[in-house]
Amino acid sequence: MAAPRWRASGLWSWGNGQGLGSLFSLVSKPFCSAAAASTSVNAQRLAERLRAQKREQDTNKKPVSTNPVQRRVQEIVRFTRQLQRVHPNVLAKALTRGILHQDNNLVVINKPYGLPVHGGPGVQLCISDVLPILAKMLHGHKAEPLHLCHRLDKETTGVMVLAWDKDMAHQVQELFRTRQVVKKYWAITVRVPMPSAGVVDIPIVEKEAQGQQQHHKMTLSPSYRMDNGKMVKMRHSRNAQVAVTRYQVLSSTLSSALVELQPITGIKHQLRVHLSFGLDCPILGDHKYSDWNRLAPQKLSVGTLKKLGLEQSKARYIPLHLHAQQLILPALGSRKEDLNLVCKLPRFFVCSLRRLGLEMPNQDQNENNEAEHLGAQ
Repeated sequence: MAAPRWRASGLWSWGNGQGLGSLFSLVSKPFCSAAAASTSVNAQRLAERLRAQKREQDTNKKPVSTNPVQRRVQEIVRFTRQLQRVHPNVLAKALTRGILHQDNNLVVINKPYGLPVHGGPGVQLCISDVLPILAKMLHGHKAEPLHLCHRLDKETTGVMVLAWDKDMAHQVQELFRTRQVVKKYWAITVRVPMPSAGVVDIPIVEKEAQGQQQHHKMTLSPSYRMDNGKMVKMRHSRNAQVAVTRYQVLSSTLSSALVELQPITGIKHQLRVHLSFGLDCPILGDHKYSDWNRLAPQKLSVGTLKKLGLEQSKARYIPLHLHAQQLILPALGSRKEDLNLVCKLPRFFVCSLRRLGLEMPNQDQNENNEAEHLGAQ
């Protein structure tokens, strides 16, 4: 006698023993189609939610201002602050795109503006935080963290050397300490240094500046001063440090200049202090050293502000225009030749050069300047 079989119509029938398989087939098909429909609905809802979030983000975005000064401020902020509040993975990925050199010993990166090298109070993100992530991106998940070989100020951009192991990092640090590394910076200055080339050899010391806000700054501690036309030797400060900077004007207008700087020593804020207090030509965007007693945005002439497309009330947005343009590392380890590392200028720096009417030097001019410097040594 054949076993009864359930039909979709809801009636029993007698079949040849295949009823159980048919039962599973008939029952499972509605469940599969229901699951597929549910998945489709969920995906559709997710897509709609994402589109709604995107519309909300677009609505909340600051509209492009019709005010040319405000548009200029937005442009500066976009060029200088895009990597200061991102996830460490995003920063590490950006650093990989700006690698200047990589071998078995070293990785040389283009340090972005506004990022400190080390952490500290109030620091949300710094270069040292992302070194383990950067190493893994370059050498896989088992890679050891990279090591810092030297430091750059938070506001300084340009060439920065990292090492794969501690021994190599210490060797490079020793080269910096013994002044065997040739360092060249480019800076845009307010006013033009006179003479157009020379050496600033004035010790530097840290002092407390008296003003509305008490604060400490690096300043000059000269060994001599002029008194009624005569050179008079001054009392030496015990805390003063020898500081020597070679400089060369590469391009200039009546009110600004592009200057190449070669620090012979490595004192804190040396280039900024020598330019501002030694040559009376502060770096554009140096809000700390443009005035000794005040902590306030740099004061600029009406003509300079007009060229930059800004007003004095917006001068605080101007970034420090100091760029580590070139490093020459002597032969080290298995490398038998000097390593010449050159880093292109950041976009905000190039934009300011164009607005101020300063010309970029060509390669021949750079080579001539290098030959002159070598000849002077």
